[in-house]
Amino acid sequence: MNYNIFASAFFKTFNSFLSMKKIALFASGSGTNVENIIKYFNNNRSVEVSIILTNNANAFVLERAKNHSISSYIFNKHEFYNTDNVLKELKQKKIDLIVLAGFMWLVPENLINNFNSRIINIHPALLPKYGGKGMYGDYVHKAVIANGENESGITIHYVNNVYDDGEIIFQAKCLISSEDNPESLAKKIHSLEYEHYPPVIEKLLLKK
Repeated sequence: MNYNIFASAFFKTFNSFLSMKKIALFASGSGTNVENIIKYFNNNRSVEVSIILTNNANAFVLERAKNHSISSYIFNKHEFYNTDNVLKELKQKKIDLIVLAGFMWLVPENLINNFNSRIINIHPALLPKYGGKGMYGDYVHKAVIANGENESGITIHYVNNVYDDGEIIFQAKCLISSEDNPESLAKKIHSLEYEHYPPVIEKLLLKK
């Protein structure tokens, strides 16, 4: 055995492990975006999904975590807003970036302060339009259609203590035809989410 080659390979792998960027995914429901992000970073030597957190003990996203052998953490409203339990879990995992992927609660100050400019969200419209409390999922698409908009899209943005108010990182657009309804628009939006969210996450972490 060539021990120089072995040592070189070992230290290369060890250094890669030390420099691995770690993501925490927050979701409240099924977790289709979570699944897409997990698959995107499978076998990636620079980025890993380290933990999935949810406020819903019945969320299907927990099954996705189990299927991919990713640890999960369930919390309730009191724990989220009145304790540091979630923050401690994230620090223990040495998380570099918090990614909201269908997470419906406002992020508390303790997380925002400790992960300044390291929490991002994806919104199913072109902010600042159709943002704010209660504007998520089909509520957004119905409002966009009802107002006769000719385009919609996605907005990836940093998270602060106001719903959908953080600095915009990235936007992508899609056209709305006269035949579109909230369901068909949702499909267009999901397609944009799946295409763009993972590479934007990677770019933020690796500064590409």
